[in-house]
Amino acid sequence: MPIDFNENRWEKIKETYRLWWSGELDRPIIPVELEGRDPGRDEPDIPLMTQAICTDLSVSPEDIVDRLDYELSTKIYLGDAFPFFNMNYLGPIVVAGFLGARLDNSTGRVWFHPQEDIPVTELHFEYNPNNIWFKRARDICAVAMDYWQGQVMVGMPSLGGVVDILSTFRPGEKLLVDLYDYPEDVKRLIWEIHEIWHRYFNEFNEIFRTVNGGYVDWGGIYSDKPFSMLECDFSYMISPDMFDEFVKPALKVCSEKIEHSFYHMDGPGQLPHLDSLLTIDNIDGVQWVPGFDDTDSAHYPELFRKIHAAGKKIQCYGDFDTIDAIMEQIGTGKGIHRHVKYGYTEITGQESEIRKRLEKYGIE
Repeated sequence: MPIDFNENRWEKIKETYRLWWSGELDRPIIPVELEGRDPGRDEPDIPLMTQAICTDLSVSPEDIVDRLDYELSTKIYLGDAFPFFNMNYLGPIVVAGFLGARLDNSTGRVWFHPQEDIPVTELHFEYNPNNIWFKRARDICAVAMDYWQGQVMVGMPSLGGVVDILSTFRPGEKLLVDLYDYPEDVKRLIWEIHEIWHRYFNEFNEIFRTVNGGYVDWGGIYSDKPFSMLECDFSYMISPDMFDEFVKPALKVCSEKIEHSFYHMDGPGQLPHLDSLLTIDNIDGVQWVPGFDDTDSAHYPELFRKIHAAGKKIQCYGDFDTIDAIMEQIGTGKGIHRHVKYGYTEITGQESEIRKRLEKYGIE
Protein backbone atom coordinates (compact mmCIF):
# COMPACT_ATOMS: atom_id res chain seq x y z
CA MET A 1 0.00 0.00 0.00
CA PRO A 2 1.62 3.27 -1.07
CA ILE A 3 1.74 6.53 0.82
CA ASP A 4 -1.81 7.85 0.98
CA PHE A 5 -1.34 10.86 -1.27
CA ASN A 6 -2.12 10.97 -4.97
CA GLU A 7 -1.54 13.42 -7.82
CA ASN A 8 -4.95 15.07 -7.42
CA ARG A 9 -4.22 15.86 -3.77
CA TRP A 10 -0.86 17.31 -4.72
CA GLU A 11 -2.51 19.58 -7.28
CA LYS A 12 -4.93 20.75 -4.59
CA ILE A 13 -2.05 21.45 -2.17
CA LYS A 14 -0.19 23.45 -4.80
CA GLU A 15 -3.24 25.53 -5.67
CA THR A 16 -4.02 26.15 -1.98
CA TYR A 17 -0.50 27.42 -1.36
CA ARG A 18 -0.51 29.48 -4.53
CA LEU A 19 -3.57 31.31 -3.23
CA TRP A 20 -2.08 31.59 0.27
CA TRP A 21 1.20 33.10 -0.89
CA SER A 22 -0.65 35.59 -3.11
CA GLY A 23 -3.01 36.62 -0.30
CA GLU A 24 -6.09 35.24 -2.04
CA LEU A 25 -6.85 32.42 0.42
CA ASP A 26 -9.47 33.57 2.95
CA ARG A 27 -8.80 30.78 5.45
CA PRO A 28 -5.81 29.52 7.44
CA ILE A 29 -3.67 26.62 6.26
CA ILE A 30 -4.12 23.77 8.72
CA PRO A 31 -2.12 20.55 8.24
CA VAL A 32 -3.02 17.60 10.49
CA GLU A 33 -1.14 14.30 10.54
CA LEU A 34 -2.55 11.20 12.21
CA GLU A 35 -0.81 7.89 12.73
CA GLY A 36 -2.09 4.34 12.60
CA ARG A 37 -2.71 3.70 8.90
CA ASP A 38 -1.82 0.24 7.64
CA PRO A 39 1.38 0.81 5.62
CA GLY A 40 0.76 -2.27 3.51
CA ARG A 41 4.39 -3.37 3.78
CA ASP A 42 6.80 -4.86 6.27
CA GLU A 43 8.73 -2.58 8.58
CA PRO A 44 12.41 -2.40 7.55
CA ASP A 45 14.87 -3.96 9.96
CA ILE A 46 16.70 -0.70 10.68
CA PRO A 47 15.80 2.14 13.05
CA LEU A 48 14.28 5.38 11.84
CA MET A 49 17.13 7.84 11.37
CA THR A 50 17.24 10.46 14.12
CA GLN A 51 19.77 12.95 15.46
CA ALA A 52 20.75 10.36 18.07
CA ILE A 53 22.11 7.95 15.43
CA CYS A 54 22.85 10.25 12.50
CA THR A 55 26.59 9.66 12.72
CA ASP A 56 26.18 5.98 11.77
CA LEU A 57 27.46 6.19 8.21
CA SER A 58 27.11 2.43 7.74
CA VAL A 59 23.41 2.95 6.97
CA SER A 60 23.05 3.73 3.28
CA PRO A 61 21.00 6.69 2.02
CA GLU A 62 18.79 4.14 0.23
CA ASP A 63 18.01 2.35 3.51
CA ILE A 64 17.38 5.65 5.32
CA VAL A 65 14.84 6.68 2.70
CA ASP A 66 13.18 3.25 2.55
CA ARG A 67 12.76 3.25 6.34
CA LEU A 68 11.20 6.70 6.24
CA ASP A 69 8.92 5.60 3.41
CA TYR A 70 7.50 3.00 5.77
CA GLU A 71 6.99 5.66 8.45
CA LEU A 72 5.23 8.05 6.09
CA SER A 73 3.01 5.20 4.90
CA THR A 74 1.59 4.82 8.42
CA LYS A 75 0.23 8.38 8.39
CA ILE A 76 -3.12 9.85 7.44
CA TYR A 77 -2.85 13.32 5.94
CA LEU A 78 -5.81 15.55 6.75
CA GLY A 79 -6.58 19.13 5.86
CA ASP A 80 -3.60 20.78 4.20
CA ALA A 81 -1.06 18.17 5.30
CA PHE A 82 1.22 16.49 2.80
CA PRO A 83 4.01 13.89 3.13
CA PHE A 84 7.44 15.41 3.51
CA PHE A 85 10.90 14.36 4.62
CA ASN A 86 12.15 16.73 7.30
CA MET A 87 15.91 16.77 6.78
CA ASN A 88 16.69 18.18 10.24
CA TYR A 89 18.07 14.86 11.43
CA LEU A 90 21.62 16.22 11.06
CA GLY A 91 20.64 18.94 13.51
CA PRO A 92 20.09 22.69 13.35
CA ILE A 93 22.70 25.16 12.09
CA VAL A 94 24.12 22.38 9.94
CA VAL A 95 26.18 24.78 7.80
CA ALA A 96 28.46 25.05 10.86
CA GLY A 97 29.09 21.33 10.39
CA PHE A 98 29.68 21.86 6.66
CA LEU A 99 32.33 24.44 7.63
CA GLY A 100 34.20 22.04 9.89
CA ALA A 101 32.55 22.30 13.31
CA ARG A 102 32.53 19.06 15.32
CA LEU A 103 29.19 17.23 15.40
CA ASP A 104 28.26 15.99 18.89
CA ASN A 105 25.10 13.91 19.32
CA SER A 106 26.03 12.30 22.65
CA THR A 107 22.91 13.80 24.28
CA GLY A 108 20.60 12.40 21.61
CA ARG A 109 20.43 15.81 19.94
CA VAL A 110 22.93 17.28 17.51
CA TRP A 111 25.09 20.19 18.64
CA PHE A 112 28.04 21.67 16.81
CA HIS A 113 31.24 22.81 18.53
CA PRO A 114 34.45 24.41 17.23
CA GLN A 115 37.37 22.08 16.61
CA GLU A 116 39.68 24.66 18.17
CA ASP A 117 39.52 28.10 19.75
CA ILE A 118 40.50 30.52 16.97
CA PRO A 119 40.37 34.28 17.66
CA VAL A 120 37.80 36.16 15.61
CA THR A 121 40.59 38.17 13.97
CA GLU A 122 42.09 34.95 12.58
CA LEU A 123 38.90 33.15 11.58
CA HIS A 124 38.14 32.61 7.92
CA PHE A 125 35.54 30.45 6.21
CA GLU A 126 35.56 28.78 2.81
CA TYR A 127 33.01 26.75 0.91
CA ASN A 128 33.86 23.05 1.16
CA PRO A 129 32.06 20.73 -1.30
CA ASN A 130 33.82 17.69 0.17
CA ASN A 131 32.74 18.04 3.81
CA ILE A 132 31.48 14.69 5.11
CA TRP A 133 28.19 16.05 6.47
CA PHE A 134 27.42 18.08 3.37
CA LYS A 135 28.03 15.07 1.14
CA ARG A 136 25.91 12.90 3.43
CA ALA A 137 22.98 15.34 3.39
CA ARG A 138 23.27 15.89 -0.35
CA ASP A 139 23.36 12.15 -1.08
CA ILE A 140 20.32 11.46 1.08
CA CYS A 141 18.34 14.26 -0.55
CA ALA A 142 19.24 13.04 -4.04
CA VAL A 143 18.25 9.45 -3.23
CA ALA A 144 14.98 10.65 -1.67
CA MET A 145 14.06 12.72 -4.72
CA ASP A 146 14.72 9.78 -7.00
CA TYR A 147 12.88 7.32 -4.73
CA TRP A 148 9.65 9.29 -4.32
CA GLN A 149 9.54 11.07 -7.67
CA GLY A 150 7.63 14.01 -6.24
CA GLN A 151 5.16 12.06 -4.11
CA VAL A 152 6.98 13.22 -0.97
CA MET A 153 8.49 16.67 -0.50
CA VAL A 154 12.13 16.56 0.56
CA GLY A 155 12.97 19.33 3.00
CA MET A 156 15.93 21.68 2.97
CA PRO A 157 18.36 20.76 5.78
CA SER A 158 18.24 23.17 8.71
CA LEU A 159 21.06 25.40 7.43
CA GLY A 160 20.84 27.91 10.28
CA GLY A 161 21.26 31.66 10.40
CA VAL A 162 24.58 33.24 9.47
CA VAL A 163 25.18 34.81 12.90
CA ASP A 164 24.18 31.58 14.66
CA ILE A 165 26.70 29.75 12.48
CA LEU A 166 29.39 32.24 13.49
CA SER A 167 28.44 31.89 17.16
CA THR A 168 29.12 28.15 16.85
CA PHE A 169 32.77 28.98 16.26
CA ARG A 170 32.78 31.75 18.90
CA PRO A 171 30.57 30.13 21.59
CA GLY A 172 29.40 31.43 24.93
CA GLU A 173 30.30 35.02 25.65
CA LYS A 174 33.10 35.15 23.06
CA LEU A 175 31.04 36.49 20.16
CA LEU A 176 29.30 38.96 22.47
CA VAL A 177 32.70 40.39 23.43
CA ASP A 178 33.77 40.35 19.76
CA LEU A 179 30.85 42.64 18.88
CA TYR A 180 32.48 45.32 21.03
CA ASP A 181 36.16 44.58 20.52
CA TYR A 182 36.28 43.49 16.86
CA PRO A 183 33.07 44.65 15.14
CA GLU A 184 34.66 44.83 11.67
CA ASP A 185 35.94 41.27 11.89
CA VAL A 186 32.51 40.08 12.98
CA LYS A 187 30.94 41.80 9.97
CA ARG A 188 33.59 40.37 7.66
CA LEU A 189 32.81 36.85 8.86
CA ILE A 190 29.05 37.38 8.65
CA TRP A 191 29.35 38.22 4.95
CA GLU A 192 31.77 35.36 4.32
CA ILE A 193 29.26 32.95 5.84
CA HIS A 194 26.41 34.64 3.98
CA GLU A 195 27.99 33.91 0.60
CA ILE A 196 28.82 30.32 1.56
CA TRP A 197 25.32 29.77 2.97
CA HIS A 198 23.82 30.67 -0.39
CA ARG A 199 26.14 28.31 -2.23
CA TYR A 200 24.96 25.42 -0.07
CA PHE A 201 21.35 26.59 -0.34
CA ASN A 202 21.58 26.62 -4.12
CA GLU A 203 23.31 23.22 -4.22
CA PHE A 204 20.34 21.63 -2.44
CA ASN A 205 17.82 23.48 -4.58
CA GLU A 206 19.48 22.06 -7.68
CA ILE A 207 18.47 18.66 -6.33
CA PHE A 208 14.96 19.69 -5.27
CA ARG A 209 13.98 21.31 -8.56
CA THR A 210 14.48 18.06 -10.49
CA VAL A 211 11.07 16.61 -9.51
CA ASN A 212 7.73 18.10 -8.41
CA GLY A 213 8.89 21.69 -8.68
CA GLY A 214 8.29 22.56 -5.04
CA TYR A 215 10.27 23.45 -1.94
CA VAL A 216 9.84 22.99 1.79
CA ASP A 217 11.99 23.12 4.90
CA TRP A 218 11.62 22.03 8.53
CA GLY A 219 8.75 24.47 9.08
CA GLY A 220 6.53 22.50 6.69
CA ILE A 221 5.50 25.46 4.50
CA TYR A 222 5.21 24.51 0.83
CA SER A 223 6.40 26.92 -1.84
CA ASP A 224 6.61 26.58 -5.59
CA LYS A 225 9.69 28.82 -5.45
CA PRO A 226 12.87 28.46 -3.37
CA PHE A 227 12.04 29.10 0.28
CA SER A 228 13.90 29.40 3.57
CA MET A 229 13.17 29.91 7.26
CA LEU A 230 15.64 32.63 8.20
CA GLU A 231 16.74 32.88 11.82
CA CYS A 232 19.08 34.33 14.42
CA ASP A 233 18.66 32.80 17.86
CA PHE A 234 21.79 34.68 18.91
CA SER A 235 19.76 37.90 18.77
CA TYR A 236 18.13 36.84 22.04
CA MET A 237 21.28 38.20 23.74
CA ILE A 238 21.76 41.53 21.96
CA SER A 239 20.12 44.95 21.90
CA PRO A 240 17.94 46.28 19.07
CA ASP A 241 20.79 48.58 18.01
CA MET A 242 23.16 45.62 17.73
CA PHE A 243 20.49 43.64 15.88
CA ASP A 244 20.22 46.43 13.34
CA GLU A 245 24.00 46.69 12.97
CA PHE A 246 25.04 43.04 12.85
CA VAL A 247 22.00 40.88 12.05
CA LYS A 248 19.53 42.86 9.98
CA PRO A 249 21.74 43.68 6.95
CA ALA A 250 22.39 40.01 6.10
CA LEU A 251 18.73 39.13 6.71
CA LYS A 252 17.68 41.85 4.30
CA VAL A 253 20.07 40.76 1.54
CA CYS A 254 19.24 37.09 2.05
CA SER A 255 15.51 37.74 1.78
CA GLU A 256 16.14 39.65 -1.46
CA LYS A 257 17.96 36.66 -2.96
CA ILE A 258 15.26 34.12 -2.04
CA GLU A 259 11.77 34.21 -3.56
CA HIS A 260 9.98 33.34 -0.29
CA SER A 261 11.19 33.54 3.30
CA PHE A 262 9.95 33.53 6.89
CA TYR A 263 11.76 34.51 10.07
CA HIS A 264 11.94 32.02 12.96
CA MET A 265 11.30 34.11 16.08
CA ASP A 266 12.20 31.83 18.96
CA GLY A 267 11.04 33.05 22.35
CA PRO A 268 10.15 36.34 24.08
CA GLY A 269 13.80 37.42 24.13
CA GLN A 270 13.54 38.18 20.41
CA LEU A 271 10.47 40.41 20.73
CA PRO A 272 12.53 43.64 21.08
CA HIS A 273 13.64 43.10 17.47
CA LEU A 274 10.17 42.59 16.01
CA ASP A 275 9.56 46.18 14.90
CA SER A 276 12.87 46.29 13.05
CA LEU A 277 12.35 42.86 11.52
CA LEU A 278 8.93 43.83 10.15
CA THR A 279 10.50 46.63 8.09
CA ILE A 280 12.34 44.07 5.93
CA ASP A 281 10.03 44.07 2.92
CA ASN A 282 11.02 40.73 1.41
CA ILE A 283 10.51 38.62 4.54
CA ASP A 284 7.03 37.20 3.93
CA GLY A 285 6.14 36.14 7.44
CA VAL A 286 7.09 35.28 10.99
CA GLN A 287 7.11 31.88 12.66
CA TRP A 288 6.44 32.47 16.35
CA VAL A 289 7.75 29.94 18.89
CA PRO A 290 6.66 30.99 22.40
CA GLY A 291 9.32 29.03 24.27
CA PHE A 292 9.34 26.03 26.59
CA ASP A 293 7.31 27.59 29.41
CA ASP A 294 4.39 28.81 27.33
CA THR A 295 3.41 26.55 24.46
CA ASP A 296 0.15 28.34 23.62
CA SER A 297 0.80 30.85 20.88
CA ALA A 298 -2.57 32.53 21.52
CA HIS A 299 -1.18 34.30 24.60
CA TYR A 300 0.49 36.96 22.41
CA PRO A 301 -2.33 38.94 20.76
CA GLU A 302 -0.32 42.16 20.31
CA LEU A 303 2.42 40.20 18.56
CA PHE A 304 0.03 38.78 15.98
CA ARG A 305 -1.77 42.07 15.46
CA LYS A 306 1.56 43.76 14.80
CA ILE A 307 2.71 41.06 12.36
CA HIS A 308 -0.61 41.16 10.52
CA ALA A 309 -0.68 44.97 10.40
CA ALA A 310 2.75 44.89 8.75
CA GLY A 311 1.33 42.74 5.95
CA LYS A 312 3.25 39.63 7.02
CA LYS A 313 2.02 36.06 7.27
CA ILE A 314 2.01 34.05 10.53
CA GLN A 315 3.08 30.51 11.34
CA CYS A 316 2.02 29.35 14.79
CA TYR A 317 2.11 26.30 17.01
CA GLY A 318 -1.10 25.08 18.62
CA ASP A 319 -4.43 23.34 18.21
CA PHE A 320 -7.70 24.47 16.66
CA ASP A 321 -8.51 26.68 19.65
CA THR A 322 -5.20 28.49 19.21
CA ILE A 323 -5.95 29.13 15.55
CA ASP A 324 -9.43 30.42 16.44
CA ALA A 325 -7.95 32.76 19.03
CA ILE A 326 -5.41 34.20 16.58
CA MET A 327 -8.11 34.63 13.92
CA GLU A 328 -10.18 36.58 16.43
CA GLN A 329 -7.17 38.68 17.45
CA ILE A 330 -6.29 39.77 13.89
CA GLY A 331 -9.80 39.64 12.46
CA THR A 332 -9.13 37.14 9.67
CA GLY A 333 -7.86 33.67 8.84
CA LYS A 334 -5.81 34.98 5.94
CA GLY A 335 -2.08 34.39 6.06
CA ILE A 336 -2.10 31.96 9.01
CA HIS A 337 -0.26 28.64 8.83
CA ARG A 338 -0.36 26.02 11.56
CA HIS A 339 2.98 24.33 12.10
CA VAL A 340 2.87 20.53 12.15
CA LYS A 341 5.88 18.71 13.55
CA TYR A 342 7.21 15.82 11.54
CA GLY A 343 6.80 12.52 13.40
CA TYR A 344 4.52 14.02 16.05
CA THR A 345 0.76 13.54 16.25
CA GLU A 346 -1.14 15.77 18.63
CA ILE A 347 -4.50 14.05 18.27
CA THR A 348 -5.14 10.38 17.60
CA GLY A 349 -8.27 8.24 17.28
CA GLN A 350 -10.48 11.22 16.44
CA GLU A 351 -10.36 11.36 12.67
CA SER A 352 -14.09 12.03 12.15
CA GLU A 353 -14.13 14.82 14.74
CA ILE A 354 -11.05 16.42 13.19
CA ARG A 355 -12.59 16.30 9.73
CA LYS A 356 -15.70 18.06 11.05
CA ARG A 357 -13.56 20.74 12.68
CA LEU A 358 -11.63 21.26 9.45
CA GLU A 359 -14.89 21.65 7.53
CA LYS A 360 -15.72 24.69 9.69
CA TYR A 361 -12.74 26.43 8.12
CA GLY A 362 -13.85 25.36 4.64
CA ILE A 363 -11.23 22.59 4.42
CA GLU A 364 -12.45 19.36 2.85
